[in-house]
Amino acid sequence: MIVLGKKEIEAVMDPQKMMDQIEEAYRIFKSGKYYMPPRTSVENENKTMMYMPCYTSDVIGTKILSIFPDNAKLGLPSIDGIVLLNDHETGSPAAVLDGQAVTAWRTGAVGGTGIRHLAAEDAHTAGIVGAGVQGFYQAVYACAAREIHTVYVYNHSDRDLTDYLLRLKKAIDNPGTKVVQCKTVEELVRQSDIICTTTPSEIPVLPNDAELLRGKCIIAIGSYTPQMREIPDAIWDVAERVYIELPYACEESGDLCQPLAEGRLTQDRVVLMSDYLSSADREVSGKGKTTYFKSVGMGLFDVCIAQKILEIAKERL
Repeated sequence: MIVLGKKEIEAVMDPQKMMDQIEEAYRIFKSGKYYMPPRTSVENENKTMMYMPCYTSDVIGTKILSIFPDNAKLGLPSIDGIVLLNDHETGSPAAVLDGQAVTAWRTGAVGGTGIRHLAAEDAHTAGIVGAGVQGFYQAVYACAAREIHTVYVYNHSDRDLTDYLLRLKKAIDNPGTKVVQCKTVEELVRQSDIICTTTPSEIPVLPNDAELLRGKCIIAIGSYTPQMREIPDAIWDVAERVYIELPYACEESGDLCQPLAEGRLTQDRVVLMSDYLSSADREVSGKGKTTYFKSVGMGLFDVCIAQKILEIAKERL
C-alpha cells in the first residue's frame, strides 16, 4: 500500500492533468457508471467522523473526514482526513492520501475546469474573494486555465495578507503574473474578468449590481449549506443560466435553494456541467457574456483525483 502525504502530493501535482481528470469525472457522472451513496456521519461528544465512499469501474475510494471544532483551541485544523483507495476487484487497500491536500487540489481543479469552459479565451484577470485555502487554489487553477496577468485578492477580515500573497505568487510560479490585494470587493469585481468566491458567508459577498457583474465569469465555491450564500440576486439579471455538478446542489447551497424558493431562479435555467460538456451546443463565452458556475463538490471528484495522483506517483517511483 502506498502512502502519499501533502508533500508527496504537491511534488506530483499537474493542474492541467487534474482538470482533465475532473472532465473525466463528469463523463463518468454522465454515464452513470458509478455508485456514490449518501455520506455517513458518526458523532459523539462534539466529535464527528464522516465517511464518503464512491465506487467507479476502476477503483473504490472513501474520503474519511474528522470534524473536531475544539481543535481551534489547540491551534489545529478543525477538519482533517484521508482518502483511502481500494482495488475494485479484491477490495485490498491500494493507497492512503492526505485528505486536506486531495480536497484542496480537487476543489481548485473543479473551479479551474469551470474557467476552462466558461471564461472568455481572452480573460486575463482573476479576482479571488476570500483569502483562505480554497481561494489560494482557485487562484492557482485560474492561472492554469487562462493566461492571467493579474490576480486580485480581497478578504473581508483585516488580517495581514503579506505572507499569503507571497506564497500565492510563488505557487503560481509565473513572473508575468502579479498578485494584488484589493481594498474593496467593488474594486476587485471591476478589475476582474474571472471572479472566484470562496467564503462561508451567509450574505452575498459580491455587490448586488448587475452592471458590475455583467460580462464576468463567476465561479462560486464557498456556499455548501442552505444558509450560506455568496452570490447576490443581481446575477439573475445578467446570467442566462447557472451550471452545477449534481441536482442535489439545488437543495444544499443557499446560492441555489434561496433564489429557487423566491422564484428568482427557475429549474430550466439550471444546467448540469456533465450535460453541458457532452453537448455540441455549448454556450459561447466572450466579452459581454456573463457565465456562472456553482460548485458544492461530490465524492466522485475526490476518487478520480486521488486515482490520478496515485497513477502519477507510481510513474515517478
